[in-house]
Amino acid sequence: MYQKLTIVGNLGRDPELRYTPSGQAVCNFSVATSRRWSDNQGNLQEETVWFRVSTWGKLAETCNQYLSKGRQVLVEGRMTVDKESGGPRVWQAQDGSWRASYEVTALEVKFLGTRGDNSGGFDSGSSDSFGGGGDSGPGMPEDEIPF
Repeated sequence: MYQKLTIVGNLGRDPELRYTPSGQAVCNFSVATSRRWSDNQGNLQEETVWFRVSTWGKLAETCNQYLSKGRQVLVEGRMTVDKESGGPRVWQAQDGSWRASYEVTALEVKFLGTRGDNSGGFDSGSSDSFGGGGDSGPGMPEDEIPF
């Protein structure tokens, strides 16, 4: 069986690069995807979904070097599910509300737009693609993942 998730969106913050105790690079960043539609009454509706993305190894170092807040990216990877629930990671925020996090382990990241363009505009003639060359990010204990 196989799963592959493709998302296109904008970085919500600058990436964070860390290293595991064994020296493996891991880069984390958030990507926002939005969709707009009109409801039955003709009112414009909008929905934004946030994804937490992890990249590993050389791909992690490349993402940390070239990505920044606002940059548009295409991420291909696999969903990382909560081991207890089999779904998104769920937690209770400080204000008492429940939150869920959709987490993705990226296998390939394509940088869309130009390097200096943080507006999120797409320039089909300018895209850099970087892949991990396989299944990056070994199954690590959660306390070893630095986010």
